[in-house]
Amino acid sequence: MDRRTFLRGAGAVPLMGCTTVPAERRHGPGVAITVDDFNLADDVIMSGEARDGRIRKALADYGIAGAGFVAGKYVDADVAPRVLAAWSAGGHILGNHTFSHAYYSGADPSAYMADILKCEGLLTPYAGFRKLFRYPFLAEGKTAQGRDALRALLRVNGYRIGHVTIDASDWVYAARLTRRLKADPTSDLTPYRQAYLDHLWDRASYYDRLAQSVFGHSLNHTLLLHHNLTTGLFLGDVLAMFKAKGWRLVDAATAFKQPEFLSEYKTLPSGQSLVWAAAKASGRYETQLRYPGEDERYEAPKLDALGL
Repeated sequence: MDRRTFLRGAGAVPLMGCTTVPAERRHGPGVAITVDDFNLADDVIMSGEARDGRIRKALADYGIAGAGFVAGKYVDADVAPRVLAAWSAGGHILGNHTFSHAYYSGADPSAYMADILKCEGLLTPYAGFRKLFRYPFLAEGKTAQGRDALRALLRVNGYRIGHVTIDASDWVYAARLTRRLKADPTSDLTPYRQAYLDHLWDRASYYDRLAQSVFGHSLNHTLLLHHNLTTGLFLGDVLAMFKAKGWRLVDAATAFKQPEFLSEYKTLPSGQSLVWAAAKASGRYETQLRYPGEDERYEAPKLDALGL
């Protein structure tokens, strides 16, 4: 399958055992799609706007509404207003991902909050905007003082955290595929598609097992993806895979309403997946948790071995 053909086809003790679990979650996990950054630059085979259209079509085909976490520096005067208006019209959430997409170390919470509010100013005209904030790189601070200070500022400004439960390294797979297509635009997409799907399923399975151990039950998970080539090409396949494996496809708004998403953990360095943070805070999983939870260092050897 080359790119032209493809584009035509287009038991542990629970940490929160007192939580009342809706019946559907007792019967297995759900998954919602969240898309970070909204870098709408053209990629190697399609425009940013065309890629966005494919992402929204995949969500519409499966009847679910997602969430986009927008970094303000990408909200230009040309493509972004059309894209963000389309996300709003489709019933999707638009959340705040800072203006600058800078790593938060905890050093200057007031300046960082100002950067968040700068992004808010760009998003408030859109009906889909909600005061949900997602930290770039899922980094919530390296010191207790910095972590807690920004959390307090977010609360004062009416924000909740748009947590990730299934972290992943989709950007590594997108970069590898981009490199191959730049070298050979007729390259077969099939092995990249399969490696990407295998990666997302591996990470989803891991975080759901961890959630069951920590919380005593599965969640309606929030999957972290980015507005990139692999999401544009393969989101429909991702949704089909989860459905075929018995997972429910849920709206992002439904996932964000879960009581588990209101929890704060005193971990340091703070951040990562919500499930990772809960496990870390429990003190019972020290030998099972890597830091960072997801990174290129874990995926590069796999892709190298596959010749991708």
